[in-house]
Amino acid sequence: MTIDGRLRALVGAAVIGWAVASHAAPDSVWLEDLTSAELRERIAGGTTTVLVPIGGTEQNGAHLVLGKHNVRVRLLAGRIAEQLGDALVAPVLAYVPEGDIDPPTQHMRYAGTLSIPVAAFESVLEGAARSLRRHGFRHVVLLGDHGGYQASLERVAGRLNRAWGRVNGVIFLAQYYRAAQAFDATLAARGYTQQEIGRHAGLADTALAWAVDASLVRPQSLQPVPGVDGDPRRASAELGRSGVEHIVSASVAALRARMNP
Repeated sequence: MTIDGRLRALVGAAVIGWAVASHAAPDSVWLEDLTSAELRERIAGGTTTVLVPIGGTEQNGAHLVLGKHNVRVRLLAGRIAEQLGDALVAPVLAYVPEGDIDPPTQHMRYAGTLSIPVAAFESVLEGAARSLRRHGFRHVVLLGDHGGYQASLERVAGRLNRAWGRVNGVIFLAQYYRAAQAFDATLAARGYTQQEIGRHAGLADTALAWAVDASLVRPQSLQPVPGVDGDPRRASAELGRSGVEHIVSASVAALRARMNP
């Protein structure tokens, strides 16, 4: 085949791939993949639950990327939506409270962390939930992958449900984060110490991230350095898989119970 022939073949394959992807987009669980018209059709057809994944951009030592929470919550929210069957996933909220900026506290003491005030964070959540309700979603589900703002999610859900006169208009899905925390007990039962398991970027946190997406982890840098609570050195994707499965199954069960009492 000539160079021109190969070029035409490559262009043709790219066009076919684009056409297939474009045709499949209406079936996606990701709201941002849809057009406005496609979204209206999905809602009219009964897809009236939307998950709002909340992550965070923060330091995670030398071995986990800054966007760990964002990648993890997006992928897990997608799996939860797929299992529910009548749900979509909104874009990830990556800007969350992470400590004071000046002088820096908490994770802001380390490079790459992005922090916003609690009031601003809660206002963004409220605006997103109100927008989604305006478009016809009956259940707006707040999924938080980070422990530091769980109280904010609960407050926002409470305020909006009171304002709307509904019990489950906005659902703060505490079970999502609780299921992640339960992974600590699973590891402890297998003989890992609490010093290893840790609370941030340690064994548990690293194993869960690894099981979701291996590109989040720098295996050559697995060390308990400043900014890490725990010891990630014995973490692996295999170790984290059971924790990931539990987060998804527990979240799906809790949502079904809330929406179909």
